[in-house]
Amino acid sequence: MRPPFPPPPERSAELRRRFAEEARSERPDLSTLCLLVGAEADGELDEAGLDAAQVELDRLAGLLPYRPGGPRAWAVALGELLGERMGFHGSPADYQRLESSLLHEVLVRRRGLPILLSVVWLEVARRAGAPVYGVALPGHFVVGFGPDEGQVLADPFDGGRVLTGADAELLVAGATGSGIDPSMLRPADPLDVVLRILNNVRAWAAARPERSDVALWAVELSLLLPSHPARLRYERAQLLVQRGEFVAGAEELEAYAEVVKAVDEAAAERVRGEAFAARAMLN
Repeated sequence: MRPPFPPPPERSAELRRRFAEEARSERPDLSTLCLLVGAEADGELDEAGLDAAQVELDRLAGLLPYRPGGPRAWAVALGELLGERMGFHGSPADYQRLESSLLHEVLVRRRGLPILLSVVWLEVARRAGAPVYGVALPGHFVVGFGPDEGQVLADPFDGGRVLTGADAELLVAGATGSGIDPSMLRPADPLDVVLRILNNVRAWAAARPERSDVALWAVELSLLLPSHPARLRYERAQLLVQRGEFVAGAEELEAYAEVVKAVDEAAAERVRGEAFAARAMLN
């Protein structure tokens, strides 16, 4: 399959307007935000494709048994449907594909990164009325069912396998080298999920300098979220310079320097130097 390429500027501007609007709504919709990310990545994803992805999530939810029981019963039912019957799971090769971070592609391929497979689990389960939420373990996103005292975790990347406490400990230890902290098991905010997805896209693009276009739109979507790391402005400036947009990159560097100088004047001066160097490239 060809690598997906972003849509034309007019379409991109409309998608970003809708993304920012949804991100700032009272209750941001996770599937809508993920599909808008997909449309920004893939110019072939039109309105019919966006609708079709939502319909597929509805269809999958309709295949679940009616209120199967408590948290564990919900986790097992989701695993049997999505993992076993429908074949959703992940593999190490999925980390090498941009499509693994795009919800519409994950719904078709039934392969993806842990966080995107978890989005499928979350959206299908939510539509069916399950007590479900995302759990952002370090290095490996999973889904949780039920309240704290009866929490059940499942790993969509492993076909929805229900995790024991020891399983969760091993996942965290593998990523951090230390034990699990109770704060790691709290429900993840939808906007934090979207930012983590965009971080994955940026990481994919960082390993492929020829796809700086992907890195740029991922940064720019991240900047539309109500809360984001300030350093993303610096990253955007660097990408603009890398892509030959020297004036725009210099202006962004100068704006970032103004933000930084309040806490670190030396760092701000270094950034101003980068802006000067970027402008000099015009000569």
